Amino acid sequence: MMNRWVDRFGRTGFAAVTSLIWALPMAAWAGSADLSPIDKTAYPWIALAIGVVMFAVWIFLLTRLGQISVAPRQRRLDLAQMSRSEKRWTLALVAFGAGLIALLNGAATVDWGPFAGAIRDGKAGPILLAVGLIVYLAVMLAGIWISWRRSRAAFVQRRNQLA
Repeated sequence: MMNRWVDRFGRTGFAAVTSLIWALPMAAWAGSADLSPIDKTAYPWIALAIGVVMFAVWIFLLTRLGQISVAPRQRRLDLAQMSRSEKRWTLALVAFGAGLIALLNGAATVDWGPFAGAIRDGKAGPILLAVGLIVYLAVMLAGIWISWRRSRAAFVQRRNQLA
């Protein structure tokens, strides 16, 4: 199965995709660590332990990666094959995606009750903050959409030039 994934994504793409096996538990740990002192219902050390174990599994997978042969062909996430434009737009896609994840992670760990009450009362500061958050969300979503389209177009152009 690992050979099939590496052949499909390339070595760089495989490393990037499989990094989610430890990145997601670590994000859960970060979110639950924020909540744990307050409500005593979150168990951050469990998520941290899972993340650390999965990080070790990921490192193990990466050490085996060089031994897998890959057929020479164009791959979407192979840094060595990417054009300069494709690298730039893929980096933008990753940056906007990380910004969206940061917003969602922050939103998941905040008690919105006082904020909603302040907005209902018509206080200017919370209203401006809400507008700012909505604008930030719109920018992240638009950035993801635009950079995805441009990155994909750069890949298609690279693939068509070499075909």
